[in-house]
Amino acid sequence: MRFYAEEPVPDEALETLLRAATLAPSAHNAQPWRVVVLQNVDVRRQLTEAMATRWEQDMRRSAIGERVIKAELEFSLRRFTSAPVLLLVCLTMEEMDRYPDPGRRRAEQTMGIQSVAAAIQNLLLAAEALGIGACWCCAPLFCQGLVRRILGLPRSWEPQALITLGFPRHHPPRPPRKSMEDVVRVL
Repeated sequence: MRFYAEEPVPDEALETLLRAATLAPSAHNAQPWRVVVLQNVDVRRQLTEAMATRWEQDMRRSAIGERVIKAELEFSLRRFTSAPVLLLVCLTMEEMDRYPDPGRRRAEQTMGIQSVAAAIQNLLLAAEALGIGACWCCAPLFCQGLVRRILGLPRSWEPQALITLGFPRHHPPRPPRKSMEDVVRVL
């Protein structure tokens, strides 16, 4: 979902979505997700403009053409500033297990990321059930320090995703999915 009606998402519906996220399974039941509800329009604009500036630099380093850069940035700014609800979902490893060796530390980090993804998935499924459109955007992964600084978040919060929410302005066709034969192996 990329385009939303101007109709606000009722507070009760947002609370239902956030509660669904918090009920997700997590490694060690650590619940390593943190969610920031971005309601202040000025804060949202400041965040999205700073992220866009960083993205523009990345696209220039990748030798992307000026017209494409301009179109991508305009679309991104519009997406994040016009959605009725914008959520930042973060990972914190504070309550996850700590290991002395790199292999287990990497596995623990992966389990934390999987846990946050499960919380996002719960939120998305609850949104679908309520007729609320949503889009999972991973842009904060590319500028975690910038996002933390602008929002004044603790260093231990690792921004993972921005979720846009709102009532759909239209119902786009579902993107194609791979066949079961392509993704499932029975042994």
